[in-house]
Amino acid sequence: MKYVNILSEVNNSIVTITINRPKKLNALNKETINELHHVFKEADLDKNIKVIMVTGSGEKAFVAGADISEFANYNVEEGKVLAATGQELLFNFIENLSTPVIAAINGFALGGGLELAMACHFRVASDHAKMGLPEVSLGVIPGYGGTQRLPQLIGKGRAMELIMTAGMIDANSALSYGLVNHVTNLDELLPFCEKIADKIARNSPVAISAAIRAVNANFKDGVNGFSTEIQEFGNCFGSEDFKEGTTAFLEKRKADFPGE
Repeated sequence: MKYVNILSEVNNSIVTITINRPKKLNALNKETINELHHVFKEADLDKNIKVIMVTGSGEKAFVAGADISEFANYNVEEGKVLAATGQELLFNFIENLSTPVIAAINGFALGGGLELAMACHFRVASDHAKMGLPEVSLGVIPGYGGTQRLPQLIGKGRAMELIMTAGMIDANSALSYGLVNHVTNLDELLPFCEKIADKIARNSPVAISAAIRAVNANFKDGVNGFSTEIQEFGNCFGSEDFKEGTTAFLEKRKADFPGE
């Protein structure tokens, strides 16, 4: 598939996806959401890809929000479909990928941009990045999972304040809140993320996928996370990765995981 709004580059076992709409500050429109769904799906199905990184083009924005011009005239039902489709195609889709996803936040991550970053498995920000959910200033609420994931990450009180004020926080505040894992300067952002990705890539893809499912289970209604952990733990014992990992440990060598 030829992409209009994104770039995709593979380096060894890491793919870097860049949202490339700099004139629109990389805002998410329908076309971009569809392209992102496709490229994430392709990467997740590729056994050679161990880690996915997502960032924005330029130095100003990761993603500055959704493309408001597309839905300014929507009615109630169209609004519901917009949120449901976006969550299914991209945000929930990323959260539940088997391949770990790192958000490299290189600038403004606002509205749908912060929601995209929060859907990733964790986040690293440049020191000039700013984050927020300004939707209530437009008469609407975050619709791509923002009201759910932000409280999970930073707590209910802080999330309520950030959403209700429509304000922004800087990278260091995001770090202290637990919204991002690390802050670095812009020049070091992608290399820093790549170092983390390299560490992840050395480990068992089967075990990492199982860990993602187990962690996510704790945040799903009606699902017992401990039961999911037990099930996923047991399933690991039937994998080739488990055989290789334990054998390598006993033989005092580095494991070469087959990813099966």
